[in-house]
Amino acid sequence: MPARKLFVAGNWKMNPANVEAARALAAGVRDGVGTSAEVEVALGCPAVYLSAVSEVLSDSPIGLGGQNMYWAKDGAYTGEISASMLLDQGCTHVILGHSERRHGMGETDEQVNKKLKAALEAGLYPIVCLGETLEERESDRTEAVVAAQLQGSLAGLTPEEMNKVVLAYEPVWAIGTGKTASPEQAQAVHAFIRKKLGEAFGEKTAGLVKIQYGGSVKPDNALELLSCPDIDGALVGGACLKAADFLAIIEAGKKASASK
Repeated sequence: MPARKLFVAGNWKMNPANVEAARALAAGVRDGVGTSAEVEVALGCPAVYLSAVSEVLSDSPIGLGGQNMYWAKDGAYTGEISASMLLDQGCTHVILGHSERRHGMGETDEQVNKKLKAALEAGLYPIVCLGETLEERESDRTEAVVAAQLQGSLAGLTPEEMNKVVLAYEPVWAIGTGKTASPEQAQAVHAFIRKKLGEAFGEKTAGLVKIQYGGSVKPDNALELLSCPDIDGALVGGACLKAADFLAIIEAGKKASASK
C-alpha cells in the first residue's frame, strides 16, 4: 500500500446545464464507486448544485468540493462564497487557484494564499492548482514559474497545515486542449514540486503531500500518468462529465496504486 493514497477529483467547471443533470452525473459516479476506499474521490461542482449533489453523495465515501471561495468570513462581497457557506452545503474540499481563474480572471498568488488560509481555518481540504503556460514552458521557465506559485500560494503555512493541502500540477497548455504532458514531463515537475516542498516544509511533510496531475487526463492515458512515483492522483476536467469516463480513471488509479 503506497504511503500516499491516490486522489482522483473531478472539476465540473461550469457544467452541467441543470440540476437534474448534476444529480444524474453524481449518482452515476456514486454507484460506480460504491463503498470502495482504494482511491480517494471527490467531485468539484458549481455552487448552485452543491446542495443537490451533497444529497446524492450522502452515505458515500466521495468528497464534495467547491470550485472557489472568498477569504472573508462574511460581509459586503457581492457574488462571493465563504468557507462556512461551502461547509453548510456539505463540502469537504475546495479547489483554489485554478489556472482558468489565475489566467482568465487575474487571480494572484497572494489571493490564493488568503483563500487557502481561510479554507484551512474553516476545516476544508484545499486543492491548490499550479502550472505554467505554453510560452513559459517553451522559454524553459517551468520550474521558475511553479516555484514562484508555490512560494506565493503557500506563504506562511506551517508543516502541519501543509499536511492538509493537496496540490494539483496543471500545465495550462494541456487544459482542455487535448494535449497532455508526457508521463516523463509530468513526473519531472511533480518531483521538482516535492523537492521544493522538502526545502520549505521538511522531507517528512514533502513525502506526505498529495500532488495531483491535471490537464486532459482521460481513461486511455490515466494509468501511465498515475503510475509515476510522484503523481498521486488526478484533477480531471472534461472526462469527469461522463460518469463512465471518470470511473475508468478511478479504476486506473486502483491499478496504479497496486503497482506502487
